[in-house]
Amino acid sequence: MLTWAGTDCLRLEGARVLLAERGLRATGSMVSATQGGIEAYTASYSLTTDEACVVQRLTVRIARAVGEQHVTLTRSEEGIWLVEHGQGAARTNFDGALDVDLAFSPLFNTLPIRRLGLHRDAALHDLPVVFVALPSLEVCRVSQTYRTASLGDPAAVSISSDSWEVELTVDTDGLVLEYPGLASRV
Repeated sequence: MLTWAGTDCLRLEGARVLLAERGLRATGSMVSATQGGIEAYTASYSLTTDEACVVQRLTVRIARAVGEQHVTLTRSEEGIWLVEHGQGAARTNFDGALDVDLAFSPLFNTLPIRRLGLHRDAALHDLPVVFVALPSLEVCRVSQTYRTASLGDPAAVSISSDSWEVELTVDTDGLVLEYPGLASRV
């Protein structure tokens, strides 16, 4: 069981994470108060990867004052993603994306870190990533760069995109300890 508290004390995430050699399964929940123009919500997720830590399936359910929604993303072995919001599935390849990033969740940054071993061996990777926005559940492809900043216990991994950069601290399993400006593991 892992728990992250938002640095602003307005968000909390808890997850049960089952680790394999490189892959993982996780079920978790997030609670967020109204902040920065984003309405209050609760979200729950279920995530499964294969042994290489490539996402196989993610389901996110969200409850807001206006109602409840869900999205399910499923990736086939051929690299085709099905995105289903309850009205039929849309197919796409998201430019070869293997990872998913759920907004405001430190857990999802663990996926490429573990898959690429960035907490064990220094490397730099530019990656297409499937991004799920909260609370809207909009799904899009984004580009993110993952770079080993330092090895050790803990290790540091830098993540950047066009408009931001952050250096995460991760444990020996590649799980996020500290995501500056977002959350810390408690």
